Amino acid sequence: MNKQKVIALATAVLKTEAASVTALIVRVDDDFVRACEIMLACDGRVVVTGMGKSGHIGNKVAATLASTGTPAFFMHPGEASHGDLGMITPKDVVLAYSNSGETDELRTILPLLRRVGVPMIALTGNPDSTLACEADVHINVSVEKEACPLGLAPTASTTAALAMSDALAVSLLETRGFTAEDFALSHPGGSLGRRLLLHVSDIMHDDAAIPLVTGEQPMSDALVEMTRQGLGMVVVVDSHENLQLRGVFTDGDLRRMLDHGEINLHQMLVRDHMTAPCQSVRASMLAAEALKILDEYKINALPVVDDAGCVIGAFNMHDLLRAGVV
Repeated sequence: MNKQKVIALATAVLKTEAASVTALIVRVDDDFVRACEIMLACDGRVVVTGMGKSGHIGNKVAATLASTGTPAFFMHPGEASHGDLGMITPKDVVLAYSNSGETDELRTILPLLRRVGVPMIALTGNPDSTLACEADVHINVSVEKEACPLGLAPTASTTAALAMSDALAVSLLETRGFTAEDFALSHPGGSLGRRLLLHVSDIMHDDAAIPLVTGEQPMSDALVEMTRQGLGMVVVVDSHENLQLRGVFTDGDLRRMLDHGEINLHQMLVRDHMTAPCQSVRASMLAAEALKILDEYKINALPVVDDAGCVIGAFNMHDLLRAGVV
């Protein structure tokens, strides 16, 4: 292998594909806007179709649309004429991909699509092709040349089709007012979904699992409670009947006390060594926002309070890790 030759070839591919995408900018025109209007007005689903490499692009586009607020699915054009056309209803929109615009499988189902009466948007590399002419809207995604040295393998053309499709998807997303929370609802298993859907109430320890002491208790009680609950802190309240937050005492506070020399944990009171006032969060806060507070103040645990400032829970960094928020 010639290292320099490989680098030169790879660089040429990237430059070719980048140029192909850049050339699309001037084609974001009235036809592009009309395509967006048709998909926004769709009461059904966007049915994406394409053969071969165009089909692979279509599959990805359908997934992108579906996850960004535009219901969509992929229909294989070869299967369409053998029953899968039954998936399409008059309320749908067809989004068809073909670099040549003359793909046999797509041309075969064109009359049938017309009979159903669905609008069709086509992305092709040939504005004079059958598919381009039959479509209600055509978006030109032609490229000057493929990145393949042989000029045969779909490379720059598929990149151009995908880039223009992403432009469509994002334009629809913004126009619909699709939010990060909406995105999370369709991605509950992903890290983004967890960050945007999980609230402090979903991860906090509550009731008997809250490490509680009063300010009048000896430090030895605080250490027992801290060890028992395993959150690396105790929450200091007025009394075990009145859970008004007064402060916290953490394992970090204990280490700092030990650094100062000999101590008598049975004689020292919690109120004399707790951190007060202290940071706290509400149960309704997003877990990701609570993580920012932990990072900002360089702490590992937080109490959770209600509107009256009474303690209703507690959590630490390990809870966020287990929930996949970190």
